Amino acid sequence: MVSKKVILTFKKEVVDKPIVCELPKEFDLTFNILEAKILPRREGVLIMELIGEEEKLQKGLDYLIQNNVIVEFVEQKIKRDEEKCYHCGICISVCPPEALVIDDKKTMKVSFYPDRCIACGWCVKVCPVKAMSL
Repeated sequence: MVSKKVILTFKKEVVDKPIVCELPKEFDLTFNILEAKILPRREGVLIMELIGEEEKLQKGLDYLIQNNVIVEFVEQKIKRDEEKCYHCGICISVCPPEALVIDDKKTMKVSFYPDRCIACGWCVKVCPVKAMSL
């Protein structure tokens, strides 16, 4: 079993179609919706974690792309500029999945774990030096 966190962008032409509901039925995938911003007749964004066998997961992603859904991987979208970050720790207090943490209490350095990130964007909003970007 593998897990991928993806950002799905639904163009306004497909936002009202039941595309995601086919993932468990046709591809035996489990999904966990992390965030959704979908409005009728407008582009929508769905951030979700997909879980399943690697081959079926790839087929499910291909299915989404064939249905005009833009698929991006969360770990490719969130970045931290190590040179800008001065490890103030503000981001830690707003990070729901604890993708940003202080691992070493002596150095107080903030560590970033992109595999935990759900692309909520809170760290981007609070970073005083804009070291985080989405």
